[in-house]
Amino acid sequence: MNCKKIQEKFPDFLVGDIDQKYKEQVQAHIASCASCREELESLSAIWTKLGVIPEERPSNGLRNRFYTMLESYKKELEKERPAFSLKKLITGWTASWWPRRPVFQLSLVLVLLVVGLVSGYLLNSARGSSVELAQLQQEVRDMRQVVATALLEKPSPSERLRGVSWSSQVERPDEGMLEKLMNTLNTDPNVNVRLSVVDALYLFYDNPIIKKGIIESLPSQRSPLVQVAIIDLITDMRERKAIESLKALIQTEEFDPLVKQHAELGIQRISF
Repeated sequence: MNCKKIQEKFPDFLVGDIDQKYKEQVQAHIASCASCREELESLSAIWTKLGVIPEERPSNGLRNRFYTMLESYKKELEKERPAFSLKKLITGWTASWWPRRPVFQLSLVLVLLVVGLVSGYLLNSARGSSVELAQLQQEVRDMRQVVATALLEKPSPSERLRGVSWSSQVERPDEGMLEKLMNTLNTDPNVNVRLSVVDALYLFYDNPIIKKGIIESLPSQRSPLVQVAIIDLITDMRERKAIESLKALIQTEEFDPLVKQHAELGIQRISF
């Protein structure tokens, strides 16, 4: 193939979505063609930088304006509601069903007494059922934690991704579950698994274990995508203790310039 046809294959070559036959042809061509090799290196650098561009987020001003409009709308609804008297409402309601003759009044009191006794019995039974339901819910939470922990230890990345997904279904994970997630973030060799862990930790970032662990994890990460994801999480936590870690990252030469720029924006948002 000539240079033009080879260059048409560059996008598929960079993302790995290319047949083995064409992949070998591209590799053979760029080995002998300095112009195409330089073009491919330029595209590869651009592709890497695109991967760490921060996602646009709505501004805080937009949220404030929305809630201001919502409060105004609620106040307008309150003005349109007609005023009513609670006393008149209760008096009219009781007068409609309370019998006027004493014999009927006595009969009604006895009926209400029986209804009260039966309701009390049913209420106590319902409380017993609530305890059993709470125990069942706890067993379900424990089972989810066991499944998530077991999947996170699997050799297959897809199985570990399922483990992260299971962990996000646990409403109140214990310390062992949280420490397992942090260990996966720090040691898992697969970038996609580590990124999914960062997403899952958004559910638990108020926990002191997560706050401390996520800040300590940032300097040890080597993937720009994971670094940017962690910086976003730290920024959303508004954890001022993380400012020193972000400043240290900016001073480290080995980190990507775009990641450093993202860290500077994070410091500004936390300090604001």
